Amino acid sequence: MNGLLTSLAANADQIGIALAETGYMLAFSLAAAVIIGLPLGVTIFLTRPGGALERKPVWRIANLYVSVIRSFPFLLLVVFLIPLTRALYGTTFGTEAATFPLCFVGVAIYARLVEQILLEIPPGVLQAARSMGADVRQTVVHFLLVEGRSGLVYALTSAAISLISYSTVLGIVGGGGIGDFALRFGYQEYDYPLMYSIIAIVIIGVLLLQTAGERVSSALDKR
Repeated sequence: MNGLLTSLAANADQIGIALAETGYMLAFSLAAAVIIGLPLGVTIFLTRPGGALERKPVWRIANLYVSVIRSFPFLLLVVFLIPLTRALYGTTFGTEAATFPLCFVGVAIYARLVEQILLEIPPGVLQAARSMGADVRQTVVHFLLVEGRSGLVYALTSAAISLISYSTVLGIVGGGGIGDFALRFGYQEYDYPLMYSIIAIVIIGVLLLQTAGERVSSALDKR
């Protein structure tokens, strides 16, 4: 125990930096998930065959994007996006550049979850919207998102936990983060107490995030 505390104390500053890097990557990828992934998921739901706003060409393109990104091995996706990342950021190294491919994954994961949440909404909700003369925007904002808000928050929580796992891989492009720190300074340096303590920190963080998401989701669930 003394050795573990000593190791943590000696690396406290670097651990803080690694946590900040993970927080940066998570914040921006979740922002992309909400700003882009949420509308994308709604679009897939509305334009699907038999949907309220059926547009098969739009649905095919949006659905294909989500399917391809979600099935793409993340490490290969990072490598695949290197030319685009370099063109946008001027480099492929650093936390900012490394966050770029993570945003792609965040958008795809959350868009699919949004679609699934909306598919579970009772058809009567859409029928009620139509009977009230609501247009597409009103249907989405005042009916679908309101009815599915609890599930959408829970889905965002699940997406955040997945993105924390994905962020570990970004150490190969200098993205840093707490997972990369555990690998480089724990596993590769044979400092197993440090590695296990970092794993414990990540687990505690994930559990806290899960608990917070569940509480918000339950508070929004009016059923």
